[in-house]
Amino acid sequence: MTQSYDLTRTVDWRLETGDLEMIGLRLVYIVTPPWHPQAALKNMMMTSKIRSGMTCCLILSLLNSVHGFASPQIVPSAAVMKPSSSLYAGKSKDGEDNFISDFCIGTNTFWKGLVMKPVRDLVEIRQATITPDSPIIDKLTSPPELPGIPRPVWLTILGSVPSGLLWYGYYKFSVEEELFQYELQQTGKVSGCGGYGTLFPFVYGILIGFPASFLHIPGGEFLVEAAGAWILLGQINLYHRVNELCTESEDMKSELGLSEGPLVEWWAILPPPLDVVVGLRQVHFLSEYWRVKRGCAKEDDIIAETLFPFISLPEKITLKQFFRRPKYWFWFTKEWKDFEFEFLKD
Repeated sequence: MTQSYDLTRTVDWRLETGDLEMIGLRLVYIVTPPWHPQAALKNMMMTSKIRSGMTCCLILSLLNSVHGFASPQIVPSAAVMKPSSSLYAGKSKDGEDNFISDFCIGTNTFWKGLVMKPVRDLVEIRQATITPDSPIIDKLTSPPELPGIPRPVWLTILGSVPSGLLWYGYYKFSVEEELFQYELQQTGKVSGCGGYGTLFPFVYGILIGFPASFLHIPGGEFLVEAAGAWILLGQINLYHRVNELCTESEDMKSELGLSEGPLVEWWAILPPPLDVVVGLRQVHFLSEYWRVKRGCAKEDDIIAETLFPFISLPEKITLKQFFRRPKYWFWFTKEWKDFEFEFLKD
């Protein structure tokens, strides 16, 4: 029997107990020496991320207490199964409009209107055209597609590193827009702000906020922190949506070798390199999801499956497990035994 969901539920981002007790030490950060010429910039960026992360936690806590959100109820129905995101915008049994979908659509529409039409036309979403045999340059420069383009980790790194992460900005835009349009096509409702609504508030906030902060113009620092909080909230939401997409059915879980969602969403607020760990895992599993949706054969990803095995690890791991088990880290640590430190035990 097909099931549909009453998805007007509490936005719940509770931390796992095993991870929560790790957070103190546990904000591991490789500090640039104070005499290094980039120290001031790096420390400013890190302070901004910590503040943005605290802002995210506050916002999510407030959302969690908003009256009117209910726990999810699974009800038998012949309707098509809807995405089960905590932020999925449906209607409650009382017929209340769920404002989140309207907010997301409005945000995407507003910021899209600030982009020049030739640019919008260039990145307009289209039906699937890219294939596994398409040239790499076509995969890197393609506009967003439906179903989304599988972009494995090796391809994402190939585009991001030589461009100084500029291409990663385009990747972020593309995956958000693909998910936005896919949800809109499937259900008429959305759970994210799309490529325009996710990326451009951050871009404008940084472009305006950094010079204003440097020139000591009031509000400049606030714009930078608000931009950081916005992109972090979007990243947490993206991880949550990827978890739910990858576990949307038993067939999908079987195809991906999963028993549960693979990502720990709140790792997004951790400092480098831990935020990169969950970010790379998101790239891998979202790529695999779209591969399955397109019916493409599985291809090897040497970066995610050989060199850095933690990226493709199907289990959701805690911080303690990650630090305790070096076999997950690199290709040359696969044979290392677990560390038996008491504070790393579950």
